[in-house]
Amino acid sequence: MKILLAEDERRMAQALKELLKQENYEVDHFEDGLSALDAIEGDVYDMIILDVMMPGMNGFQVAKNARAKGIKAPILMLTAKGEVDDKVEGLDSGADDYLTKPFMAKELLARIRALLRRNYDAQDGILSFGDITLNTNSATLTSSENGQSIRLSDKEFRILEYMIANKGNILTREQLALKIWGYDNEAEYNNVEVYMSFTRKKLAFIHARTQIKAVRGIGYELRCEDV
Repeated sequence: MKILLAEDERRMAQALKELLKQENYEVDHFEDGLSALDAIEGDVYDMIILDVMMPGMNGFQVAKNARAKGIKAPILMLTAKGEVDDKVEGLDSGADDYLTKPFMAKELLARIRALLRRNYDAQDGILSFGDITLNTNSATLTSSENGQSIRLSDKEFRILEYMIANKGNILTREQLALKIWGYDNEAEYNNVEVYMSFTRKKLAFIHARTQIKAVRGIGYELRCEDV
């Protein structure tokens, strides 16, 4: 899971980054609202955590602009303000939840897990599309028709997780490269081709009707073909 953290207080940001990485989340950190919004527009994040008081653009404005641009990732607001009016403004701006500083680490992690579950519409860590299910806890791909299963590598898992979350949409190579390899990684687009090939082989191994289809000149789409 990939999280964007927008927090201008460096000590707080470093502590949050370490906490999230311990929980196996990938974290991109930004210190101002404008930079955060620019990254958010790439639509590669599973979750967005915004501090309210930031230079350039505050968290309320970032959330409002992100929603206006069609970003659907869950947004958690972090702020030292606890007044009801501030909470209302955050929620009205497009945030899904609100956490007032100071907070306990376990509460933050619980809020994150709840929002991610809601966003992926998964029950007990299971994502489904067509005739396949993906266990997000064990990274296991299973055919719902014949029961065959196979364990996925990290990149294969993240490709299918992202594609199931965006079912019905064509994903560009750029979106996939940024999502799977990240902004700070110099991954070539042929990495996408290589891991798409690996992932297709895993789908073929379990005899799934669900396939990854290349859309010429655009990218890839997850489809379930009728027999």
